[in-house]
Amino acid sequence: MLKSVESCTGSPVSGSVIWLHGLGADGHDFEPIVPQLRLPDVHLRFVFPHAPLRPVTINNGVTMPAWFDVIGLERQSRQDESGIRQAQSQVHEFIRSENERGIPTASIVLAGFSQGAALALHTALRYPERLAGIIGLSSFLPLQWTIDAELHQANRNTPIFLAHGTQDLLVPPGLGSETRDFLQARGFTVEWKTYPMDHAVCPEEIGHIREFLGTIETSLRNREP
Repeated sequence: MLKSVESCTGSPVSGSVIWLHGLGADGHDFEPIVPQLRLPDVHLRFVFPHAPLRPVTINNGVTMPAWFDVIGLERQSRQDESGIRQAQSQVHEFIRSENERGIPTASIVLAGFSQGAALALHTALRYPERLAGIIGLSSFLPLQWTIDAELHQANRNTPIFLAHGTQDLLVPPGLGSETRDFLQARGFTVEWKTYPMDHAVCPEEIGHIREFLGTIETSLRNREP
């Protein structure tokens, strides 16, 4: 199992957020978001896994933390299907670990930024048990051509929060809006937000994430929604 960083908003913990970082970062990258979210009324454990080191094609083969290889960001670019599926299994390990610590899957949120969000979306839509929610920031849905055959009904009604910067030069905002449209066309409930920023996270976005977590608070308190 990959190593991770953890931060809790209180005790006893009633729910968990597994948050996957972006390409080239590590689990510490989003640690500061925990106090910024200001969640005193629900006790959550934030788990920030560290991606393994691997060569990344789009960065000239340089070895860095990455959930899977990235060949390109154009719509027609080949995708690292085997790497994505291996990373999916690694996320499964973190979900099962939270289960073993007393947190049911229905009280777990899968979240991520950029490449981490792509993995969170990929994994959550296929997971065989209902999750509390899905958060994807500045990202896209990989392996779209496999979705219809692999979607699991358990998360058909799981709330999804997607957000993107309108000036994002790394992951074009069009990839984010296409992901929104793709999911909505399949009946998923998607909350979509945009912000006048590049490939980043802004205070307004953090506020909207807080509101989204508030809408699924019952699930995060280990109670049936």
